Amino acid sequence: MAKYLISFPSAAMVVPDGEWEAVVRDSHAVIEEAKVAGVYVFAGGIDESVAPVLVSADGVAAEGGYSWAPSLDGGFAVLELPSREEAVAWAARLAKACRCSQELRVFYFDPQS
Repeated sequence: MAKYLISFPSAAMVVPDGEWEAVVRDSHAVIEEAKVAGVYVFAGGIDESVAPVLVSADGVAAEGGYSWAPSLDGGFAVLELPSREEAVAWAARLAKACRCSQELRVFYFDPQS
């Protein structure tokens, strides 16, 4: 089975006033269903109030991420699934719950990790 990243950037989630509670409830329900189904690995959102730290190969840490890369923010879920088709189905469930499109990526399998 492969691990799939299902994610969205913060800017993609445009929720009308009064619907936030429903979005939270619905998205948590999908995550709970993934747990019950035994496909849940982990999920969460990037804490955008905490600045990233870029750590170089020599161990030096500096405030901020890659200056040339887009900001990494938003929410994500990692699920372990037997097929891309099932991953698309779970991404669709999360898209409906979050009221925004989800990006789906598969992790490269590395037997050493």
